[in-house]
Amino acid sequence: MDTIVKENIDPKDLKSFEALYIEQQRRGYVSEKTQFDYAWCLVRSRYISDMHKGIELLKDLLHSAKDDLSKRDYLYYIAIGFVRIKEYESALEYTEAIQKIEPENKQARELQSYIKQKLKSDGLIGMAIVGGAALAVGGIIGATVAAMRKKKSNQ
Repeated sequence: MDTIVKENIDPKDLKSFEALYIEQQRRGYVSEKTQFDYAWCLVRSRYISDMHKGIELLKDLLHSAKDDLSKRDYLYYIAIGFVRIKEYESALEYTEAIQKIEPENKQARELQSYIKQKLKSDGLIGMAIVGGAALAVGGIIGATVAAMRKKKSNQ
């Protein structure tokens, strides 16, 4: 799962799909395939603003999807996008939506498990940072109090 989530698109490929998307947009009609390909490239970009744009394009496709197979695919790639920008709760919502369409979907279950693991590890890291900061502040306060006591006893 790490491979899918951490994969970055080659900037040249992104530019190529972007050019096709813009050309179709200029002509007044963007095909579903072109929009999907461009959105998926954006989600795999190195830039968070591109990822957000890709998610929005996929959401647009989701709203106009006519069949469950397309909906499932769009939901999955939207969830991947949210994982990449570390919006894990949103990603979980989309994996749950996949499971409403296909309760036994293995990819959705694997992604959901991956997301829960990320939430757990990021939560623990967050707690460690908070705990470390609290220890540092406690140490500074302790040192200050000790210095003040020493100064008073020397007077």
